[in-house]
Amino acid sequence: MSNFLLSMIAFDADDTLWQNEYFFRMTEEKFASLLSDFADSEYITEKLLAAERRNLQFYGYGIKGFTLSMIETAIEVTEDKVPASILHDILRAGREMLRHPVETLPHVRETLEELAGAYQLIMITKGDLFDQERKLAQSGLGELFDNVEIVSEKTSTTYSRIFSEAGVMPQQSMMVGNSLKSDVIPAIEAGSWGVYVPHDLTWSQEHADTPVGEPRFHSIAHLGELPDLISNLK
Repeated sequence: MSNFLLSMIAFDADDTLWQNEYFFRMTEEKFASLLSDFADSEYITEKLLAAERRNLQFYGYGIKGFTLSMIETAIEVTEDKVPASILHDILRAGREMLRHPVETLPHVRETLEELAGAYQLIMITKGDLFDQERKLAQSGLGELFDNVEIVSEKTSTTYSRIFSEAGVMPQQSMMVGNSLKSDVIPAIEAGSWGVYVPHDLTWSQEHADTPVGEPRFHSIAHLGELPDLISNLK
């Protein structure tokens, strides 16, 4: 593809560079178990998701907001009768998530090392500032990135700003991530290339339709396929 000239590659973090949703799902199961005397797990999960959706505008993305949504759900499901011991257990579960060691996904480090130097590498992630900084530090990947952007939301405007501040044209940029809704589609709308790397677990809030027929959209099975994809596009 002769008009392909890539200068910058941006990467999502959670469930693209390291495991994330897996720990939320485990905690959801534990949460449903705590409230099993009050309702069945399907009802509890449904109420928790509704609370998360309501609270995104107040708490944003991340473990702290998730923990507050669990507390709110526990109060709702028990009709204001939730035992203090359960609230303690919910808070403990949230702290355990914040302390959990970072588990990088397969092919991540070697791919970043191969691309570093040849391209400007940026990490673009949304979520709690403190927690995302913690995960980046524990991952040991920070030195491979030229810049890190922790944002409240990923929209085409967000990507346009980041591309501009990096001094590159959108068509010279590529966004790589596991969320069609947050990583791929808005980046393409901003004029970038978008590469989808599916993860086994993706939060329902991040689901979106595949942009079929979009020439700047590509999908790979894992991050290790990215260098070959870039070579084939040149």
